[in-house]
Amino acid sequence: MAAGEELTLSGHIQHHLTNAKMCTVDGSVAFNKACSEAGFWTWHIDTLAWSIGLGLLFLWIFRSAANKATIGVPGKFQCFIEMIIELVATNVKDTYHGKSKLIAPLALTIFVWVFLMNLMDLIPVDFLPAFAGLVGEQAFGMDSHDVYMKIVPTTDVNLTAALAIGVFILMIGYSIRIKGVLGFIKELTLHPFSSKSVPLQILLIPANLILETIALVAKPFSLALRLFGNLYAGEMIFILIGAIGLAQLPLHFVWAVFHILVIVLQAFVFMMLTIVYLSMASSDNH
Repeated sequence: MAAGEELTLSGHIQHHLTNAKMCTVDGSVAFNKACSEAGFWTWHIDTLAWSIGLGLLFLWIFRSAANKATIGVPGKFQCFIEMIIELVATNVKDTYHGKSKLIAPLALTIFVWVFLMNLMDLIPVDFLPAFAGLVGEQAFGMDSHDVYMKIVPTTDVNLTAALAIGVFILMIGYSIRIKGVLGFIKELTLHPFSSKSVPLQILLIPANLILETIALVAKPFSLALRLFGNLYAGEMIFILIGAIGLAQLPLHFVWAVFHILVIVLQAFVFMMLTIVYLSMASSDNH
């Protein structure tokens, strides 16, 4: 009996932590379990759908606010949007020391988009997956246990890694744009160890290159894993709470109240680290 209960709980957790997958196997489209041997080119369609949908929601909200904006006394909705924009603008002004028209819109997009994706964690874990299972069963004749749906995109390391890689590409681009290719190479090879002796400086180049490359590559890794780790851990607790059935609602509420802080904080941290990293890349004080 105990072993069966443990297996049931394990199956419950595994089901909620599994993405809805789509791949190509032997020239035909396959889904979920059939994608176990598909390799790298497997699409997490739930992550893609929810992240794109929430991105479009972000665009619609801010476009609506822009269209309804007035120069008179603003309404509550306009005040709320202006507070978010002011928060982002203040942090960009205080943190980013270069000149770029891209940084503020980028920071705003990252903060609101990541926040919306994190916010999906507050929806009871069984609600939308159960609805997806019902649709799959009724419309497509599928077994509801074979229908997977992860609604929090930031609990998928592929999504957080994609965001981090985008920031990393911008870091390299800004470094080369501000310092030039030669300046970027010098930054990687002439620091942190330097010497006035040219022969000694040449000998120090390999050590500098290794240290600076590790420091550079560690930035996107830290961005991706920090966001993923915090949201994944929070989602795991929600799943464990959800395993107790209808009695989960009071516990879900208590954990959700605390988790709101994590949701906002992780979106803010991702935004701030992006600004800091791009500010460092734009610095030309080599």
